[in-house]
Amino acid sequence: IKYNFVSFFGSLILNTDDGDILLDYSKNLISEEILKMLLDLAKSRGVEAARERMFTGEKINFTEGRAVLHIALRNRSNAPICVGGEDVMPDVNRVLEKMKGFCHKVRSGEWKGYTGKAITDVVNIGIGGSDLGPLMVTEALKPYSTGGPRAWFVSNIDGTHIAKTLAGLNPETTLFIVASKTFTTQETITNAESAKEWLLQAAKDPSVVAKHFVALSTNAPKVKDFGIDTENMFEFWDWVGGRYSLWSAIGLSIALHIGFENFEQLLCGAHWMDNHFRSTPLESNAPVLLALLGIWYINFFQAETHALLPYDQYMHRFAAYFQQGDMESNGKYITNQGTRVNYHTGPIVWGEPGTNGQHAFYQLIHQGTRMIPADFLMPAQTQHPIRNDLHHKILIANFLAQTEALMKGKTAEEARKELEASGLSGEALEKLLPHKVFQGNKPTNSIVFKKLTPFVLGSLVAMYEHKIFVQGVIWEINSYDQWGVELGKQLAKRIEPELQDTAEVHSHDSSTNGLINFFKKNYA
Repeated sequence: IKYNFVSFFGSLILNTDDGDILLDYSKNLISEEILKMLLDLAKSRGVEAARERMFTGEKINFTEGRAVLHIALRNRSNAPICVGGEDVMPDVNRVLEKMKGFCHKVRSGEWKGYTGKAITDVVNIGIGGSDLGPLMVTEALKPYSTGGPRAWFVSNIDGTHIAKTLAGLNPETTLFIVASKTFTTQETITNAESAKEWLLQAAKDPSVVAKHFVALSTNAPKVKDFGIDTENMFEFWDWVGGRYSLWSAIGLSIALHIGFENFEQLLCGAHWMDNHFRSTPLESNAPVLLALLGIWYINFFQAETHALLPYDQYMHRFAAYFQQGDMESNGKYITNQGTRVNYHTGPIVWGEPGTNGQHAFYQLIHQGTRMIPADFLMPAQTQHPIRNDLHHKILIANFLAQTEALMKGKTAEEARKELEASGLSGEALEKLLPHKVFQGNKPTNSIVFKKLTPFVLGSLVAMYEHKIFVQGVIWEINSYDQWGVELGKQLAKRIEPELQDTAEVHSHDSSTNGLINFFKKNYA
């Protein structure tokens, strides 16, 4: 069947408190009839009831017995949200107040390092959800960081990451944020210990640790043992999943970098989208429409990947952030009933900013053999209108041209005319002709917003979070656990002691034994 795109169909404008967000989904392989069937699918799979269960604090993460309430972290209405009969909002607001006070102290210069100097650099030490969100947001909102300390992020256990970061910093003016709920995450605690060693080489006095380290954690005894004053421990709760935690104390590095007022705007934007998602009919509901379009391509066209292509250099970590957000949430093959699915679930999510991607991988999207649905995101206004906005106009032209090219393609007839106009004819023309043809019919969404402000970024992130939730409901999987992370961790703990000497190892399968023994031979 050849599906044509339906013109003038498929556009949704969200009138937010900080400008309009346009979701244009008119360049998709759907008709109004197909969309109606997809909406019926969402209703029959219980999306509306599941949404209500999440918003009312039910323990929808049933494998871990937890509620899923990142929406409470940004609940600006203060309407009670209960877990087990208890309103969580007083706790949420208490931690936000504490973050606000701390941000003011650091940004005003009132908080001093061990030699009495103000803090100029903040290093967030965390991994996964304790790193990707704050890193993505601090990069995206760089223009709002005036008057704040510089923000650095160390996540990888590879010593290169922390060594290279510390090499450019001054221990007298550096503040470390150690982000680990349990305060036992191997990568994070190892990096934090190395940072502490670096500080103490300069300061020579263990009591100064309290001036240069704070914790985002719930394990007070371990935080205290490390040398951090538990007054400077910012807590969050087990109903906050790692990949949904940037709205919590995990966002402290964001608030320090861009200021607490801007952090609040980020929360307000997400809260706006939460209200839209919860109260808007499915057919006009941005997260639901994005989710259904994804389902359509994954389950009916066997699309394996989804590209996120922001035409904004500040959003260069957006795709990496939603790699975790989507793939850790919906990379599951067991249903809520404990049986194996017989359909595809979460896609591979990837992407780079435009126009860089155009000169790298767009070739495969245009003329490859796989269908790759893509979301193109772009602000109408740039943060840097240099050369009379010349750069931005070129960027917009490319954004528009790519989605048009992917939709329309180029017929053999059009290609022939072009080649003839360039002076080619006969055999040379016929030889080149098939290479110049583009099939078109490549689906894209265009998401356009006025400007990348904290509010708008909050809205966009929440929109994709809810899209992931809706897809998980339709696939009947638990989007909020991540057991796939555990197995490798367990095996690494078993292997680490075997690396302490040079003796040959025979305790694993032959392939792993061979790898371990090669490493051992080549250590020194």
